[in-house]
Amino acid sequence: MSTPIDTLPQVITEYLAAHQARDLDPAVAGYTEDAVVVDEGKTYRGKQEIRDWLGRAGGEYTYTTELIATQRVDDEHYVAVHHLEGNFPGGVVDLRFRFTLRDGRIAELVIEP
Repeated sequence: MSTPIDTLPQVITEYLAAHQARDLDPAVAGYTEDAVVVDEGKTYRGKQEIRDWLGRAGGEYTYTTELIATQRVDDEHYVAVHHLEGNFPGGVVDLRFRFTLRDGRIAELVIEP
């Protein structure tokens, strides 16, 4: 499943960097206006809900994250796997960020173990 990170489209690498830095405006900039994010069983629709989610996501925990694998499924679908360790329940998890692109922007992101 592993391929070099440079195989990910720029919009995804920019999003991942901004997400990790908790830099909300650049993180949201890569989404389509009608984008959808699914995380922890909850769905967030549109840039404002996604921005609000990003502002809260993981804020109650301290953790480290490392990109450990990427996969290009096709021209519109990519997966980035992050390994997290921290003080959240369980303490260790590998999360798959499943991206769907439309017109060079992120139309959907599903985050799941």
